[in-house]
Amino acid sequence: MGTIVSIIIALIVSAVVLMIVDKLNLGLSVDGFVSAIIAAIVIAVVGGIVLWLLGLLGLSIGGGLLGLIIYLIVAAIVLLISDKLLPGLSVSGFVGALVAAIAIGVVTWLIYWLLGLLGISF
Repeated sequence: MGTIVSIIIALIVSAVVLMIVDKLNLGLSVDGFVSAIIAAIVIAVVGGIVLWLLGLLGLSIGGGLLGLIIYLIVAAIVLLISDKLLPGLSVSGFVGALVAAIAIGVVTWLIYWLLGLLGISF
């Protein structure tokens, strides 16, 4: 039961993050909260598939600055692929996807940090 609750909370947090990034006008827009939830699911699935395919090719995302740059490029590509799959999600080109990926990372970190301060962990 705890795992299902954690997945639901992570899904809601991801949808809220997408809505916040949408309001910041940084290259990503979502039509509404339902679209944000669907987009969060699709982004997670596409991201998992892309990382799995990279693993099959023997490519891994290392650490350090180079790992960060590669991870951001992969995240931008995941957003661009998700944009093509969902009518409720719009990404404005590769630069918009890159900026949105950075914003998603920062906003997600802030939300999880705040939840940790409130004693909510999952």
